[in-house]
Amino acid sequence: MNVPLAERIRPNTLEGYLSQQHLIGPKGAITIQIKSGMISSMIFWGPPGTGKTTLAHIIAKTSGRPFYTLSAVESGVAAVREVIEKAKKNNTLFATQNPILFIDEIHRFSKSQQDSLLGAVEKGWITLIGATTENPSFEVIPALLSRCQVYVLNPFSKNDLETLLDRAITNDEQLSKKKIELKESEALIRLSGGDARKLLNILELVVLSEENDTVVITNEAVQKKVQKNTVLYDKTGEQHYDIISAFIKSIRGSDPNAAVYWLARMIEGGEDVKFIARRMVISASEDIGLANPTALVLANAAFQAVHTIGYPEASIVLSECAVYLATSAKSNASYKALKEAQKLVKQTGDLPVPLSIRNAPTKLMKELGYGAEYQYAHDFEGNFVTHEFLPEAISGTTLYRPGNNAKEHSLRTYLKKLWEEKYDF
Repeated sequence: MNVPLAERIRPNTLEGYLSQQHLIGPKGAITIQIKSGMISSMIFWGPPGTGKTTLAHIIAKTSGRPFYTLSAVESGVAAVREVIEKAKKNNTLFATQNPILFIDEIHRFSKSQQDSLLGAVEKGWITLIGATTENPSFEVIPALLSRCQVYVLNPFSKNDLETLLDRAITNDEQLSKKKIELKESEALIRLSGGDARKLLNILELVVLSEENDTVVITNEAVQKKVQKNTVLYDKTGEQHYDIISAFIKSIRGSDPNAAVYWLARMIEGGEDVKFIARRMVISASEDIGLANPTALVLANAAFQAVHTIGYPEASIVLSECAVYLATSAKSNASYKALKEAQKLVKQTGDLPVPLSIRNAPTKLMKELGYGAEYQYAHDFEGNFVTHEFLPEAISGTTLYRPGNNAKEHSLRTYLKKLWEEKYDF
């Protein structure tokens, strides 16, 4: 059996595990749980190839628990129930011995599949460890999410990946038989997109393609050997980030043709349609904003529609939304206002809220002047009265500057009329 390199050198102890020191360091959450013997249900969220599966294996082995694994791509409700029944039979009276059920790509589980896990997790028949590359807030049902700790796994650093390469060349039984000189590693790391599993697969491909026992690895050699094996669109690697960047910049640049082209590239490459929809919701606020407030409404409706109908019909919804956003007037004024406000907060710290606009739910607070001089805008003509809403130290600071578009031109005129010279509108 030809076992892949990534599997052959998979570590089975925390000491051999690379990176994620915030989880497996001396004071890391996983380390503390293993030492105490009380392993809670958890979800690992992070990019592909960052050690989610490996960490689950290590937790099970170190804690001495039975270990079951399912892939959300291949398993249905029946498979989940079958594993739960096996786990119940192997369960003991001691909570620390609950079997571990590891589910890879748990974000691909449907609601009914996730529902089938609830009882087993709640009653302690299993300790669930799920792995996902998608935000669990969107992809895991609230009832299951509330029963799990979410741990974020960070992308590997360049040093981590280089350490992994050295470890594979030195320690792997097959590679160590060859005389390998790792002269350059940049191409290996770039083509892997930070995915450790992919990095090792590329390394093995390069080494095994050489008939001689002496192998010199250079960027040029790696590029030539891997070129034929590089897919058009890698939804977990560098192209994933490059193409979504090109898509959003095409929308921002008001080019519907380019936006639809990059959209098609993602769809044909198998990109998650919900990921594309979420990015358009962000773009609607960041790049279009108050120049066309309806853009956010449409983008959010597109996200909901995509979530409801799924692929392939969702691609039609995405195209409509992409063209609408690309052809809308653009403004990042509200986005820039927030950035300016955050910068101001960091510079000025926790400035006190003016007394006149503080909440006064108790008699003492009223006696101290909380809310005493507040003027209720709706009691005045035009539903407006000049009042101070900023802390005294930054009174008159202008953060929102209306953009250069028809909608915000009218907003500028309106605000200028209200505030006159107080703000620089």
